Amino acid sequence: MSLHVKKGDIVIVIAGDDKGRKGRVLHVDPVKGKVVVEGINQAYKHVKPSQKNPQGGRLHIEKAIDISNVLPVHPKTDKPTRVRYIKEGDRKVRVAVDGTKL
Repeated sequence: MSLHVKKGDIVIVIAGDDKGRKGRVLHVDPVKGKVVVEGINQAYKHVKPSQKNPQGGRLHIEKAIDISNVLPVHPKTDKPTRVRYIKEGDRKVRVAVDGTKL
């Protein structure tokens, strides 16, 4: 299944509490339709002291958001853009709606 975002893309959140904010995609889960974006949908995770983390406490983490709530940033205009795929030879290439390669 081809998705409109992949790991490492810069995306803009188009819905939810973080609407309008930009971030880099850290992880994509195509089965669940979720994406983890750096600096978006942050929460605290309370952890008990362990050998790895002897002090314990609260860790700041990014939680997953629905993939339909993000759009990739157009490289030239720096605005959100929709994505389509074209065939170049035997490969599928991801391009913006105006034809610019992403």
